[in-house]
Amino acid sequence: MKHIGVLTSGGDSPGMNACVRAVVRTATLNGMEVTGFYRGYEGLMEDDGVALTRYDVRNIIHRGGTFLQTARSAEFRTPEGRAKAAAHLRQRGIDGLVVIGGDGSFTGAKILSEEHGIAVMGCPGTIDNDLFGTDYTIGYQTAVDTAVEAVDKIRDTAASHNRLFFVEVMGRDAGFIALRTGIAAGAEGVLIPETPTDLNRLVAYLQTDFQKKRRSGIIIVAEGDDGGGAYDVAQKVQAQFPDWETKVTVLGHTQRGGKPNAFDRILASRMGHAAVLALHSGRSREMVGVQGNQIAYVPLEQAIKHHASISPYLLELVDALS
Repeated sequence: MKHIGVLTSGGDSPGMNACVRAVVRTATLNGMEVTGFYRGYEGLMEDDGVALTRYDVRNIIHRGGTFLQTARSAEFRTPEGRAKAAAHLRQRGIDGLVVIGGDGSFTGAKILSEEHGIAVMGCPGTIDNDLFGTDYTIGYQTAVDTAVEAVDKIRDTAASHNRLFFVEVMGRDAGFIALRTGIAAGAEGVLIPETPTDLNRLVAYLQTDFQKKRRSGIIIVAEGDDGGGAYDVAQKVQAQFPDWETKVTVLGHTQRGGKPNAFDRILASRMGHAAVLALHSGRSREMVGVQGNQIAYVPLEQAIKHHASISPYLLELVDALS
C-alpha cells in the first residue's frame, strides 16, 4: 500500500486532530503518501483533498475539533454517490482509507468497501463512548472532564442560593457521559436513556432533603432520557416542590469543544498508528479499539450492529453515592 486517505466524519470530538497526526506520521514513516479530505465524505464526494506530510500536522495534537473539518453527506448515502467517491480515490491512486468517526461514519466506510473494494479502517471518534468493541472512544474522557468542571461551578451557585439545578449533558442514545459526570461531580441524581426514569423515586429522595431543610443540589440528565430532558423533568419536580427554586442548565456543544486531555491525545495517537499499520498489513473493514488497555481490531459489522452497554456496577455506584 503506497497511498492512503484520511477523513473525519460525523460529530467532532476532542482528539480527532491527534488521530490524524498519528495517521500521517505513521504512514510517512512506512513510505506511504497521505491525502486528507476536508469535510468528511462530503469532501470525498467533491474530491476536496490535500496532500499531508509530517510537517503539515505539527502543532495540532493539542487542538480541539478537527482541522480537516467534518460534515454529513446525503449524496454519499446513495450507490451513485459512493461510486463517485470510489472513482475519486482511484484517480488519486489511493489504496486505503482511514475514517475517524462514529457508527454512521463506519456504516458508510463498510458499504464503500463492500461495493468498491476500497480497504478501510475506522478509528472511533465520538464523545458518546457507545461503540461496541472498545473501552473508550476518542473524545469521551475530555467531554466528561468538561462536564464535571461545569457542574462543579454550577454547584457553587446552587449552594449559595439554595437552588436545585438540572444539568443536561449530551447523550441522545447513551448515558455514559451523564453517568460518569454524576459520579465524579457527586450529583444527587442521574437520569439516563438506558434505565427508566422513576420520577416518584426522585421526588421521594428530594422530599427527604426538603425535610432536612436542604434545598440545593444537582441532578444530571442525559438529553435522551425518557423523562423528556432537563426542562421537562425540572418542570415536573417543581410542581411537587413549589417552594423550591429550580434551574436548568444545558451544557450542549461545549462538551465537544476544547483541548483534548492527555488521555484522549494518547488514545487517539495509538488508534491512528494502529489503523495505518493494519492497512499496511492488508487488514480492512475493522475498527481499532482498546480493550483492557490493549489495541484490538473489531469488524465494522460488529461495531455498527451492537452498542456498548452501561456498566451495572456504575449504576449501582451512582445509586449508592447519590
